[in-house]
Amino acid sequence: MSNPSRALRLLVPALLLATAACTATSTTDARPPSNTSAPQVTGPLCAALPTGTDPGNPTFLAGQPVDQALRWIPTLTTFEAALRTSGALTDLPTGTGVTILAPSDDAFAAKFSEDNWDDLMTRHTDQLRTLLKAHLIAGTHPIEELVTAGTATTLDGATVTLTRTATTARLDDRADAVCADYQATNARIHIINAVLGPLPTTADDTDQRAH
Repeated sequence: MSNPSRALRLLVPALLLATAACTATSTTDARPPSNTSAPQVTGPLCAALPTGTDPGNPTFLAGQPVDQALRWIPTLTTFEAALRTSGALTDLPTGTGVTILAPSDDAFAAKFSEDNWDDLMTRHTDQLRTLLKAHLIAGTHPIEELVTAGTATTLDGATVTLTRTATTARLDDRADAVCADYQATNARIHIINAVLGPLPTTADDTDQRAH
């Protein structure tokens, strides 16, 4: 006749081992995937912008709403202020996301005189809003995708032609993508070195302002 006490002593360790194995399996399955990669920005200006763990680095910006992400990119202060002043942030597509061709501060300084820019910001925000729409594309498009397509339609209805150059992308043969593929929540941001749209250039060699 078998001994019930001995059988119980043998069963308890086995149950403990099985429970530990199940717990380890559950813990492993709950871990997030380890192969997620940080956003990769490309272009000659990227080296001068925040990287690694610096405030405003690409990985940090990827989790930010687009209006907040723009505030963290130090060379986009003019563009970000213009979006807020004009109310163009309300034009950003919410369902499909948005691709932003964001001119740098230097690009705006090279395009508009100080008086002209102040006039746009304070008296002609309708023109400013239209100008900004020339830099917005529905959908979140990596720069390589735009170059492969060859053209893109901006929110003002204009068509932008994109071609591949040696190190970056060329837009309408007037601007280059100098740091492309920033990501934000439901958005892609490509920094460009010239202002698009039909407004005339009013800056001259004596206008050395910096936004």
